[in-house]
Amino acid sequence: MKVASGRTAKERDMTDHRRLGRDLNLFATDPLTGAGLPIWLPAGAAARHAIEEYLRDLERRAGYQHVHTPPLGRRELFETSGHLGYFAAEMFPPMRLGEADDELVLRPALCPHHALVYRTRGRSYRDLPMRVAEIGGMYRAERSGVLGGLSRVRAITLNDAHNFCALEQVGQEVSEILRLIRAAHDALGVRPAGVRLSRRGPGEKYVGGDADWARAEELLRAALGQVAYTDAPGEAAFYGPKIDIQVLDAAGRELTISTVQLDFDKPERFDLSYHDSGGARRRPVMVHRSLVGSMERLFAYLIEVHQGAFPAWYAPVQMVVLPVGDGQAGVAVDLARRATEVGLRVEVDHGGSLGARVRDAARRRIPYVAVLGAREAADGRVALRLRDGRALEPLPESDMIGLVAAVVAARTGDLLPID
Repeated sequence: MKVASGRTAKERDMTDHRRLGRDLNLFATDPLTGAGLPIWLPAGAAARHAIEEYLRDLERRAGYQHVHTPPLGRRELFETSGHLGYFAAEMFPPMRLGEADDELVLRPALCPHHALVYRTRGRSYRDLPMRVAEIGGMYRAERSGVLGGLSRVRAITLNDAHNFCALEQVGQEVSEILRLIRAAHDALGVRPAGVRLSRRGPGEKYVGGDADWARAEELLRAALGQVAYTDAPGEAAFYGPKIDIQVLDAAGRELTISTVQLDFDKPERFDLSYHDSGGARRRPVMVHRSLVGSMERLFAYLIEVHQGAFPAWYAPVQMVVLPVGDGQAGVAVDLARRATEVGLRVEVDHGGSLGARVRDAARRRIPYVAVLGAREAADGRVALRLRDGRALEPLPESDMIGLVAAVVAARTGDLLPID
C-alpha cells in the first residue's frame, strides 16, 4: 500500500471524498440504513446516471449485450459457482424462506448469473466472443472497521461484464478490454497510478490445475505487452489471475479501479460449452472485466481527484441561470427550459444578491453560470461565466445553449469546445 507524504491531516481531510460528498450533497449515510450502505442524493445520483449512460453506450458500441439479473439466488447457485466454498467469509448468511428448504443468498458477484445467461441456449463458435454486460448490485459482508464513505461499502453497484470466448480469442479480447479501459479513464479523468498482474500464491484458496493457471497468467502477460506492471503473487481471485489497474485516494492509499480476470473454472462448474467449426463440444474461457469498478469506489476516487469539480458532462448541475432582477425571472425560466429540452441539467437561482448567488455556484462547482440582466434579456443574449473564472462576451441564447451542449457531448474535461 502506498501512502502520500508531505500533507497534513487537515489537508487530507479537506480533500477526502467523505467531507466533499457531504458539503456538495452528493451522498449521505444514516444509522437507520446501517454502515456501508450510502444513500445517493439527487446531485450524486445525477452524476452517477450520466456515467452509467456513458458506460453502457461505450460497451454497446464495442459489441456488448446488456442484461438485468437479480441480486440474489438460491444457495445451490453459489455452491455451483464455488463462492460458498471459497468466499463464504465475505458473504451475507443465507436467508431461509418459511418452512421450505429453499435458501436465498445475496450475491457477492455477478458472474454466476452471467454464466446462466450464457447457458440459456446452445452456443456455436459463431456466437463467440459473447460479451454480457450489466451495471448490477452485489453485496459483501465487510467488517464495520474497514468501511468508509463510498470507497468500502456493503452494497456495491458494479460496472461488470463477462466475455465468453475461445482460448485462441483471449489475447485479442483482453487487448480490446484494455483499450476500452483507457477510453473510459480518459473521459472520466481517471489517473492510473500503476498496473498489477495479480497471480496465484501458496495456499488452498485457489481452484483449478497448475496448467490452466500457467496458461492464464501467460495470456495476461502477453496482452499487457510493453505496459509496465508490478508482479503481485497471492493477489489473484480464487478462480484465476487478473490485471488490476490501481489509483491513489486522497490519503495516498492504493485502490483497484479496473480489472481483467481470466477464468477456466466457472465454465467447467456450470458445464458451459460451444460447438467448434468441426462440431466438437468445447469449453469457452470466461473473461471477467470491469472498466471502472464499482460506482461507489469510482465516485470516491472521482470526487477526490476533481475536488467535486466534475467535468461538465457528468456534473450534477451543468448550468445555473441567474436573473439579475425580478424583471428577468420569466426569461430565466424560459432559458432553463430550452436548455433542459436539449438534455442539459439546469437550475434557476432567484434568491439573494447576484454576488451571493455567483459565490454559491462556485461553492457547488457548477461549470457554467448564465447571467441575465435587463440588457441581455432585452437583446436575447446571455453573459456566460465559466467555473474556472473566465467570462465570455454576451451570446445569443441559442448559441450559448449550443456551446454548452457541444462541450457536454464531447465528454472532455474542457469547458469550451476545442477548435
